[in-house]
Amino acid sequence: MRKHGKKYRAAAEKIEAGRKYTLEEGVSKVKEISFAKFDETVELTMWLGVDPRKADQLVRGTVVLPHGLGRSKTVLVIASPEKQKEAEAAGADFVGGEDMVDKIKGGWLDFDAVIATPDMMRLVGQLGKVLGPRGLMPNPKTGTVTPDVTTAVRETKAGKVEYRVDKTGVIHVPVGKVSFDSDRIRENAQVLIDAVVRAKPATAKGKYVKKVNLASTMSPGVLLDEALYSR
Repeated sequence: MRKHGKKYRAAAEKIEAGRKYTLEEGVSKVKEISFAKFDETVELTMWLGVDPRKADQLVRGTVVLPHGLGRSKTVLVIASPEKQKEAEAAGADFVGGEDMVDKIKGGWLDFDAVIATPDMMRLVGQLGKVLGPRGLMPNPKTGTVTPDVTTAVRETKAGKVEYRVDKTGVIHVPVGKVSFDSDRIRENAQVLIDAVVRAKPATAKGKYVKKVNLASTMSPGVLLDEALYSR
């Protein structure tokens, strides 16, 4: 069994046993107990009452966090020639067509997000084994396969994140940095929570939001009151 260090244990002692915090209280507590020397990422985790094995209960989507994640994403756009200038004007970091597909096949992965126009998916589809496991494969459901590359690039740069339930029914999504002021973290987290609640499948039975946790990279998690988000 993993043993936690002295700083982690000291942080855990500051969390009231058995208590479930409001979002505002939880954010304050996470900032209070953070102890790492680097600027930790704050992540929200939600346990949902869904069965991800069933296609109609796969909770997935994207949301633009109002305060971003503390850094701008490096965006690659793979587009037809007439859309490449549009992508460059929107602020894409890398733009190309088949040449970019070949570059990725050669091992290049210096980007955080990939956007593709529909007509390029016949080529981008060849990258499934490379991009898929990294969560980078363009998908129409997340707005990363689209003819509107301007909107896609701007939203991604502005802080668009994807949420997707894993095989155990859990969603993990970053909502900011410890260095953010409390209001920015809280507002980012609230926007994400609202999006996940709205995405409740019609076929989901019983309690939908079963557990909510907020934590920074190195610190113990703070339980939030999931009853506040049950609809």
